Amino acid sequence: MNLATIGTSWITSAFIQAAKKSGRLNLHSVYSRSLEQSKEFARKHQAANFYTDLDEMLTNEEIDVIYIASPNSLHYQHAIKCLEAKKHVICEKPIFSNTKEYIAAYRCAEENNVFLFEAIRNIHTPNFHLLAKELHKVGKLRSASLNYLQYSSRYDAFLNGDVPNVFSLEFSGGALVDLGVYPLFMAISLFGKPNKIHYFPVKLRNGIDGNGTLILQYTDFTCNILCSKISHSYLPSEIHGEDGTILLDMPSCITNLEFKDHRSKTSTTFSTEQVEDDMVYEINDFINIMETNDIQEYDRLKRLSNTVLEITEEARRQNNILFKSEQEG
Repeated sequence: MNLATIGTSWITSAFIQAAKKSGRLNLHSVYSRSLEQSKEFARKHQAANFYTDLDEMLTNEEIDVIYIASPNSLHYQHAIKCLEAKKHVICEKPIFSNTKEYIAAYRCAEENNVFLFEAIRNIHTPNFHLLAKELHKVGKLRSASLNYLQYSSRYDAFLNGDVPNVFSLEFSGGALVDLGVYPLFMAISLFGKPNKIHYFPVKLRNGIDGNGTLILQYTDFTCNILCSKISHSYLPSEIHGEDGTILLDMPSCITNLEFKDHRSKTSTTFSTEQVEDDMVYEINDFINIMETNDIQEYDRLKRLSNTVLEITEEARRQNNILFKSEQEG
């Protein structure tokens, strides 16, 4: 299948590299509003075509799939254009700013008989599947602590008075939707939808959440998610049960898994090897769905994206963190 991309950041480069490794997507075209950036990005990744006019690119009938990695607030308008042009869409997380956009976009995908996916790589990897398979070993679940705290390379610019996209309400940024979605997707995939949620953010000068603690309340246990773009953690994440505890290194990309048995006092490492370009796993899953028309798996991923978006939207609502499009009504 022929691939086109929207966006020229490092994440787009990583996706292209993984796409090439998968052998299932051929880079056909790249798009950027800047002619210089579009041309250079095409040269860097050996794309045959580069565009500065999105509408023009969408008329190219050779393009099958479009990967969107523009600023978060632009995901929706870019996705709608692509879907209306009857192109399959893989949109980088967070897929949209709110559930209103989600509902409209998936309706548009259905009307145009194309697929729409959220690129959230961690839940597609072999180590995540292994974690899900071995989760029963902890026994009755009692708590979980999933952490993703990473000092942003753009935070110093924010401290100096700039407002990078990831710290901007205008571009739908913040710690929860940028980093917190990784452990959140993991939690919802493993534990299901919680009964209640509570979010306790640390707001920065413009009202954006620089870090925060998201509490997911279930019937018999709670899951605490810590996320930050203004501090760093070196602690592992843990899932606690009455029989044992599972430790994992990074919710965004698990490379190490360990089970500690409470009764035998033994520890067992059970992680498996993964390719470094781990986006290849989500790409393979998406292509499999498209090629086999696996609606059951497609609907599962759709519901997962919807649940996560409902939770992040409610978390922001609790704290009056409104993106620009929501402020405008």
